[in-house]
Amino acid sequence: MFSASAFAMAACSEKDPVEQKIDSLLSRMTLEEKIGQMNQLTGIGLADDMTAQIRAGKVGSILNELDPGVINELQRVAVEESRLGIPLVFARDVIHGFKTIFPIPLGQAASWNPQVAEDGARIAAIESSSVGIRWTFAPMIDVTRDPRWGRIAESCGEDPYLASVMGAAMVRGFQGNELSDPSSVAACAKHFAAYGATESGKDYNTTWIPELQLREYYLPPFKAAADAGAATFMCSFNDINGVPSSGNAFLNRTVLRDEWGYDGMMVSDWGSIEQMIPHGFCHDLKEAAGKAANAGIDMDMMGYAYISHLADLVKEGTVSEKYIDESVRNVLRLKFRLGLFDNPYVDVTGEDIFYSDESLGKARRAAAESAVLLKNDRKVLPVGASVRSVAVVGPLADSPADQIGTWCFDGEPEHSVTPLAAIRSMYGDKVRVIAEPGLSYSRDKSAEGIRKACEAARNADVVLYFAGEEAVLSGEARCRADISLPGAQTELLKALKNTGKPVVLVVMAGRPLTIGYEAGLADAVLYSFHAGTMAGPGLADVIFGKEVPSGKLPVTMPRMVGQVPIYYAHKNTGRPAADITLIDDIEVGTKQTSLGFTSYHLDAGDSPLYPFGYGKSYTEFSYGPVTLSSDRLARGGSLTASCEITNTGDFDAAEAVQLYVRDHVGSLVRPVKELKGFNKVFIRKGETAKVEFVLSEDDLAYWHSAELSDGDLAFAHSTLVHTAEPGEFSVWIAPDSASGVPAVFSLE
Repeated sequence: MFSASAFAMAACSEKDPVEQKIDSLLSRMTLEEKIGQMNQLTGIGLADDMTAQIRAGKVGSILNELDPGVINELQRVAVEESRLGIPLVFARDVIHGFKTIFPIPLGQAASWNPQVAEDGARIAAIESSSVGIRWTFAPMIDVTRDPRWGRIAESCGEDPYLASVMGAAMVRGFQGNELSDPSSVAACAKHFAAYGATESGKDYNTTWIPELQLREYYLPPFKAAADAGAATFMCSFNDINGVPSSGNAFLNRTVLRDEWGYDGMMVSDWGSIEQMIPHGFCHDLKEAAGKAANAGIDMDMMGYAYISHLADLVKEGTVSEKYIDESVRNVLRLKFRLGLFDNPYVDVTGEDIFYSDESLGKARRAAAESAVLLKNDRKVLPVGASVRSVAVVGPLADSPADQIGTWCFDGEPEHSVTPLAAIRSMYGDKVRVIAEPGLSYSRDKSAEGIRKACEAARNADVVLYFAGEEAVLSGEARCRADISLPGAQTELLKALKNTGKPVVLVVMAGRPLTIGYEAGLADAVLYSFHAGTMAGPGLADVIFGKEVPSGKLPVTMPRMVGQVPIYYAHKNTGRPAADITLIDDIEVGTKQTSLGFTSYHLDAGDSPLYPFGYGKSYTEFSYGPVTLSSDRLARGGSLTASCEITNTGDFDAAEAVQLYVRDHVGSLVRPVKELKGFNKVFIRKGETAKVEFVLSEDDLAYWHSAELSDGDLAFAHSTLVHTAEPGEFSVWIAPDSASGVPAVFSLE
């Protein structure tokens, strides 16, 4: 397995054969041919204009062409008819599957199992590379605290550590053991950076982020992706502190290149160079091209900025040809590492590898493992042998297109196995299945079908209500100010509850929804972030007890949207929430001072609906006390935190065990908890497992100033360092971010 540091060392070696080949090519390239390698266009088949541009060396990459015959012909023009024979690299958004669709990335993160993410990316790479795609624009590792943002669906949630682990796993899956293997695709860590922090959860919106917070919270997943060997990066649409990422030299040169030593390739997002004009950062496309090139953007995705203006900018001295050469080196290095100079064509003689039994099996397992059990009163789940009939209702029960989720252009709904189809196929010979949707789609406001759905419920022992949001309601440019269940879904749930039958609410969505009222009505709540092709069998496995739910929330679920942003790793105020009095408990005429003065909302309190890391099981896990190998951690040393966990219930099951720490006092205020590790362990009923985590000084480090102290730190320009400060720390080993009893140790 390669790594970013290995790449950097190789690039510095004068004897490295790839660098020698790049030198040779560069020495023979005209300025126009160099700029051509920096130009990416969308596929338009075998159009004469496209082939002419390729023949003239004016195209370096093509995205969105999927016909392997067309890909091979365009590649033939590039390698046989252009002057230098430089191959093209073909790209596509392959986010959570190509044909076999896995859960959306937020769902994969809910599994708390990096192998799920790696398997999904590997299968996506094998399938997409079979038609000639060798570069994908994933993983998206923007961390976000705002469920209103549509692209939270593509993320791994709110925590930088969890996003780092899952993102690195995706990189490994996409790129395989060798990037030159024809079944590997180049990963792309996006969006660099802080796209998940856009104001009010609106896509493409502005951000204002102190450098300390940028480094502490938003950059770690990208550093992890670079360390995992991600072959490419993509800049983000947003501006950071007034500078769009497409023109941000601090991000793309100072941090990525100089500090991290990254020598992969940086691509713009679609038209993001041109979009610096409406941002108000550039007067015209020519100025935008110059700022992007000077900031270190190696390739222009569908913006026509470089191909139109870079030559003139170099001749005028606005852009140094040295920068052009650096970018072209990065583009050529990617193509050499992909093996395209030796093997440019896609093999069209192979067998169809889509939807293999192995792939579908892993997708099914991922759908089950990513499901999060939030409530299970009276142990309604799993549906047991005593149940003779089930009513399957709701707009998501049989919606094959919606269950595959957002941003999977090549997913085929006809291959989706829906919950209704799976329940009928798997359990139809054991229980009577009564199907009545009630609503035709998630936004349906008609009450016409509710009566029939309630009739079905009255004739069943248990109601399985599949609610949520359509796939089109989450993803890029699909931001919602109101994140409650849309349409008449709540009215349908109330009617089902009034039948007196047990109701299992299964939410299938692309984001956390504000379902506090609905969760109160339901007897059980199972949350499934759009789970892909095999969502139906995976959920059926959980509902009927073939699989025990082990998913945990990768993001905090708010009670109401007014709490947003709400996240577990918050900092304490000088008046932390205490003696909470909710609005309905305030007597008329109460004086202001009688409520106390602490930090909370009158109508929501201080806690979320469900905390980060939360998820129930069909069994029960008992956590023992946290035991430390020492109550002191020496500089440069380590200590082991351990906990014995006993499965005291009736099911063999897996548990995602989480490690949190808190720095009690720092020169900057520290979060009340920070995730520093997790381990998903399988424990048989009646057995005990000892779970251990090793903590080092690096795990306690954070970004702060090396020069100033106390209150000056956050406001002055100074040298930033990532170090740990001596003092007292708490450590939890717990089932979620809101549970557990800590142990305490000191860093000397």
